[in-house]
This record gives sequence, C-alpha cells and structure tokens, in this order.
Amino acid sequence: MKKPIFVLLFMATAFSFQSATAQVRVGININIGEQPRWRPAGYDYVEYYYLPDIESYYYVPSHQFIYFSNGRWVFSATLPYRYRSYNLYTGIKIVINRPNAYQYYPEHKMRYGNRKIRHDNGRHNGWYKKQKRHH
Repeated sequence: MKKPIFVLLFMATAFSFQSATAQVRVGININIGEQPRWRPAGYDYVEYYYLPDIESYYYVPSHQFIYFSNGRWVFSATLPYRYRSYNLYTGIKIVINRPNAYQYYPEHKMRYGNRKIRHDNGRHNGWYKKQKRHH
C-alpha cells in the first residue's frame, strides 16, 4: 500500500516541477521575440526605446509608439504623419529599461539630444556608450 502512494506522490512532484520550470522559461524569454526589427543589436530585453530624433518612445511590451501631441502623451501603433519620412532602421535609439520612461522626457532630451546610441538600465548613475559593430 505504501508503494503506490509513494509512486503517486513522486509523479505529482515531478509534474509540478516540470510545470514550474516551463513557466519560468516562458517568463524569461517573453520579451526576446517581441523586439522590433529595427532594434539595435545586442539587447535581449528592452522595455522602451527613446528616439531622440523625433522626441518619441517605443514601448516594446505593447508595441506602441509614445509621442507628445496637443499637450498629452499619445500611445499609438504607428508614428504620426509628421514623422512619415523618419527611418527607424537608421535613426538613433536609446535603450531605457525604466517604468514609464516617457515621464522622464526632459531628462532624456537633455542627456541624449544629439548623441549616439546609449544604454540606461535604470540602475546605474552612468550612461554607457554602445560600441560600433563591424559588418
């Protein structure tokens, strides 16, 4: 009688462990596949891209651009018409992993106005230049 209970207990434990492991893997990789095609190389996880050329943001989890219009922040799947000629592939992109990054727009504008690609992970006091890659 003890043997069947032990086997059932062992199987239940093994199943719940596999389930938990699968859930963790999904949680870790969830952002990797969602990155836009125009992203800079070398980043597995990005919450926001700041696009200083057009003073806008791109929020990766919801695939939305965030830009200021008529006194408020607008969330949209596309950029407004005024940016129709902007090239996302060649434009400067700043990686920002900080909740509600657009709320820090004055700080980002001051720091990144006309600089090259940089990274801010939200935990450092410094800003780090992204190295040029050879093609």
